[in-house]
Amino acid sequence: MLNYNKMPVMSPIPIKTKNLNYLGALWVWLVTTRKWKIEADWKFTLDSIEYKIPEGFVFDGASVPKYFRSWLSPMGVLLIAGLVHDYGYKNQALMMQDNVHAPKKTQKEFDITFRDIAIEVNGFKIINYIAYYALRLGGWWAWKGHRKNDKI
Repeated sequence: MLNYNKMPVMSPIPIKTKNLNYLGALWVWLVTTRKWKIEADWKFTLDSIEYKIPEGFVFDGASVPKYFRSWLSPMGVLLIAGLVHDYGYKNQALMMQDNVHAPKKTQKEFDITFRDIAIEVNGFKIINYIAYYALRLGGWWAWKGHRKNDKI
């Protein structure tokens, strides 16, 4: 069960197209996903454990392919699930309120967390199961990329 008192405070990170030639700017626009920065610690409770996403965390929302974004925004009904999932993917764990990370979880566990939070927040079971299976098929790419940055 997920509980939170307020939505996360976020600001968009600019997509740099200025001073690029037309084709370069067009390419950036076509392939770049906007990133967002958390401007204040966002606190939530998940399964009776208090967590937070710390100020300064940067994420891109749900990884929805651009050709589907007319129907499903990465920052729309999947925002909260995408934020928790992105933090978990990056760190292999969620941060507890005392600034200590909880025990590590697997990629699959975070994919399930995404699905369950999304269903709880927006109630769209079919859409969220499709997103979950898409994560299971393609999420390994992001998971593996983050593991290259692990310090352990």
